[in-house]
Amino acid sequence: MKVSIGAKVFDGPWGGGNLFVKNLSKTLKSKGHEVVYDLNDNDLDIILLTDPRKKSESSKFTHKEIKKYKEKQNNDVIVVHRINECDERKQTRGVNKFYIKANKIADHTIFVSQWLKDIYIKSGFSSEENSVIMAGADSTVFNSEGIIGFNKKEKLKIVTHHWSNNWNKGFNIYEKLDNLLEELEWSEKFEFTYIGNLPKNFNFKNSKILSPLEGVDLAKELKNHHLYLTASLNEPSGNHHIEAAQCGLPILFINSGGIPEYCEGFGLGFEEENFNDKLKEITKDYDFYKNQMKNYKFNAEKMSCEFINLFELLLSKRK
Repeated sequence: MKVSIGAKVFDGPWGGGNLFVKNLSKTLKSKGHEVVYDLNDNDLDIILLTDPRKKSESSKFTHKEIKKYKEKQNNDVIVVHRINECDERKQTRGVNKFYIKANKIADHTIFVSQWLKDIYIKSGFSSEENSVIMAGADSTVFNSEGIIGFNKKEKLKIVTHHWSNNWNKGFNIYEKLDNLLEELEWSEKFEFTYIGNLPKNFNFKNSKILSPLEGVDLAKELKNHHLYLTASLNEPSGNHHIEAAQCGLPILFINSGGIPEYCEGFGLGFEEENFNDKLKEITKDYDFYKNQMKNYKFNAEKMSCEFINLFELLLSKRK
């Protein structure tokens, strides 16, 4: 089958959406399918809409262009809309409403978490042609080979990483941890590394800061740590904690958005007010959570196969 994915593909670190496109494209091609990123061909089988916003830097085409394509070039094409965005994530206004309007072109809708699906249902989404497909990272890159161990005689090395510098990515907690490290009680037991972009006019005082990394370099750096921290608020899915979990790091995660769906059973959830206690608790029970990581079930190969199975099912129904 021939699949058009409506996204621009960027080299270098560029966030989870870009990695999704790369990983899905890789699996599609490995299974003999053709992948394009435009609407030039008249024989497309599947169009995957990833972001209907015309001004989005990652969007290659919108729902309006898909509608024209169906009307003038190929009315048999099947349109799938993957939703991985919402107003709640960055405190925007009108995104949910706009996505629901754009979704009218879709034959099937994919959400990246049940939490996000529930958000859209409350916002007025009503199509029964929908499913939840969880995200994943490339397991040939993000795996536990070569990860360092934690002997409890050294400091617990905590790490997180984000491409976006939006404050909602968890900087209230990351700043809190950075401030704790001013106290001997914490600094003699923990150290914290932040990988990625920082909010404007913000900096850490007691933590290590690294520029954004991707792929093998990112995986190697993650494996140099013991524990992964994510405090990202209202995250529909997120790719950062998945990459870390696939590398074998237990996750200390905030109970917000779709993140618990990816991390439950593979670390410890926390609320902002009990962060200190939960950090101590996961450190105390570290070996238990570390042992659980070998059972982590989300990866890009699983995700991509679920997409392909859905595409093939939709095509069989069309025929």
